[in-house]
Amino acid sequence: MNLRRDVFQAIADPTRRAILLLLASQSMTAGTIASNFDTARPTVSKHLQILTACELLAQEQNGREIYYHLNPRKMKEIADFIEQFRQLWEDRFDKLEHIMKNYKIDQ
Repeated sequence: MNLRRDVFQAIADPTRRAILLLLASQSMTAGTIASNFDTARPTVSKHLQILTACELLAQEQNGREIYYHLNPRKMKEIADFIEQFRQLWEDRFDKLEHIMKNYKIDQ
């Protein structure tokens, strides 16, 4: 059975977020990615599998090596979803700031 992974569960893990940050600037092999962590390579491979299953990462074979890179379309999809909440909270904080600036304490 193929279970579809949830993107937000995937990015909730700090190691997976660190992997995404590593791959933000360039493609890397699993070995290169694993060398940046103090965990066993199979553990990093599992993280890569989860990120790939969520379509946050894509794989590209170059000879015998498999390179991982960010999937910009999926990252944009997540950013667009989160943007709605960012705007909501900014509006709420702006209202709170306005209330606090205009609040007078009776002395």
